[in-house]
Amino acid sequence: MNKETKLIIHNITAKAALKFGSEAWVLKKREEQRLEAAQIKFLRHLLGKTKLDKEKNQCIREKTGAQNIVKEIKQYQEKWLQHIQRMDTNRIPKQTLQYKPKGRRHLGRPRNRWRDQLYFEDTRNRNQT
Repeated sequence: MNKETKLIIHNITAKAALKFGSEAWVLKKREEQRLEAAQIKFLRHLLGKTKLDKEKNQCIREKTGAQNIVKEIKQYQEKWLQHIQRMDTNRIPKQTLQYKPKGRRHLGRPRNRWRDQLYFEDTRNRNQT
């Protein structure tokens, strides 16, 4: 198979498997690294390169035309948020997003929530520009 056919198969199967259910994920740094590693591993194999060839990940992405999988997931999550915001208020995903639980959270550092992750990324991007 040629490179273009393998890349199409990657986009249909491997990338879809990596992104499955990602609209509700809260990605930690370690999970982001693992996703990137899985994508680069497939792309290296697609090009016939090994780690011993010492090709940088950015060069491999440029040769294949692939975007960073973590960036794609974050864009997908932003699109999902916009989709939820357009929904009627009687839909379950919209109600889930607007839900404010009563009571107190557990002691210790609070777990990251999906909403917090999106808003944090948005404010970080605003500060950089």
